[in-house]
Amino acid sequence: MAGSITSKGAAVAEGRRERPLIVTEDLDLLDDLLRLCAAAGAEPEVHHSVPEQRGRWESAPLILVGDDAAERCRGAARRRGVLLVGRAQDDPSIWQLAVEVGADGVVRLPDAEGWLVDRIADVAEGVGEQALTVGVIGGRGGAGASTLACALAVTAARSGRRTMLIDGDPLGGGIDVLLGGEQTAGRRWPDFASSKGRVAGSALEESLPELHRLRVLSWDRGDSVVIPPEAMRSVLAAARRRGGVVVVDLPRRVDEGVAEALAQLDLGLLVVPGELRALAAANRVVSAVQMVLGDLRVVARGPYGPGLDDAWVAASLGLPLVGELPWEDGLPAARGETVPPGEGGGPLASFCAAFWDRALTGGAAS
Repeated sequence: MAGSITSKGAAVAEGRRERPLIVTEDLDLLDDLLRLCAAAGAEPEVHHSVPEQRGRWESAPLILVGDDAAERCRGAARRRGVLLVGRAQDDPSIWQLAVEVGADGVVRLPDAEGWLVDRIADVAEGVGEQALTVGVIGGRGGAGASTLACALAVTAARSGRRTMLIDGDPLGGGIDVLLGGEQTAGRRWPDFASSKGRVAGSALEESLPELHRLRVLSWDRGDSVVIPPEAMRSVLAAARRRGGVVVVDLPRRVDEGVAEALAQLDLGLLVVPGELRALAAANRVVSAVQMVLGDLRVVARGPYGPGLDDAWVAASLGLPLVGELPWEDGLPAARGETVPPGEGGGPLASFCAAFWDRALTGGAAS
């Protein structure tokens, strides 16, 4: 593998996270705040005044104080992470109340709902390393990009890493088929087509089918659905915030949605068969992808045409060479079995394991 990749996908142990607090007796305001917490994937504690439990006020990662409860919170310990929340748009006294309770700021609903959801989501998900995100693209049709994407995800999951596999090609038939999971319950891309704001990473992960120890976002068997750029951006950002690794199977054409996906990749792998026609097609893909993605590398695939080899393929495209993709005839998934690429060992699994070892440790290739 040429060069190294900064490790963003190291496993992070998840401890128990403290829950945000809501302090209010205003039932309408409470309904609004509970709705926003649900959108952010957080389960808050609700109190009418400063909690009696020792240290709870001090340890909560975020406290949302309703403007009705400000006077009851005046004697609480001063700390960061307190927000005064209200709906009065032109009440100057709310700023004085914020000073009295030591709030970081004032949140006015409904105008600041989007901002507040983001703030709650940050608390709910914690601050950790983002996932190492790898995209796989075919240099031409039938290059084996989906097989490699699937094998990379399966191999990462087998090693104990949190792994998500995302199918970014609506015309690819659904990558869950390669995993034998097209009938497995869970959400698919059409369920996220209208996503515009922040998607909670934990809610995304829990809603997806779990196949072979990894989470999979694929397509259903219905008509093709266009994923707006905003939805692609929101979903991929949520997947990355969960840490571990994210593998994205991408089409060769670059539309607005694919461009959003490319912008969030740490690395792109271009699978190129060793033949002249494939190289001609791959050159066009490279031109489009490199307009968005800075780190694109070649995975060459034999058999090669006369006088060609993996180094020649990479040099012709002007890209670093990751290595040669070992092709396994009669992969189990291709025979209709439920063992996916990379699961049963063999050269392909070894190739993927070596890739992750280098990528996740930041080690240079020998």
